[in-house]
Amino acid sequence: MLRRLYDWTISLAQSPHALWALAIVSFVESSFFPIPPDVLMIPMIIARPSRAFLIALIATVASVAGGLFGYFIGAQLMETVGRPILEFYGKDASFAEMAAVFNQYGAWAVVVAGVTFLPFKVITIASGVTGLSIPVFIVSSIFARALRFFLVATLLYYFGAPIRDFIERRLGLVFVIFCVLLIGGFALLGLL
Repeated sequence: MLRRLYDWTISLAQSPHALWALAIVSFVESSFFPIPPDVLMIPMIIARPSRAFLIALIATVASVAGGLFGYFIGAQLMETVGRPILEFYGKDASFAEMAAVFNQYGAWAVVVAGVTFLPFKVITIASGVTGLSIPVFIVSSIFARALRFFLVATLLYYFGAPIRDFIERRLGLVFVIFCVLLIGGFALLGLL
């Protein structure tokens, strides 16, 4: 099923309505859809590098808006909508434990999930369930999603198709290492 969904998403990148499709995929990915917008962004930017930063902007804005919808799901629809989504991603058992410490590190959780290939939708729902401050959520989401999408756009704009393999296979790992170093640095500063 996921392979068919992936193939369908890729076909959208070649559509005349690709920007609208990107906006929709970016929106729904932040709240419940399993395929990341990068799957659409990469072929769209390779096909038209001059639109790389417009594509990244659309993905960012739509993703943050979708994140707010995920927040709403967590805050208002947890039992009817949120719980089935968490069960689908296998996160329902660990969710209570995660929610207990979430607000202490909520902004960082949003940034890490928004930049890496962790399921951002789980964090957006958790933000709503735990009542993370909406301004903190929005600022963290904008920072994280813009960093991710504009980095992908910049790499593709300057390096084109050869960087595609790196982005698809290794960029998530680079982002995870970056986040660990960033959070570790702040933790170290807190201890000093």
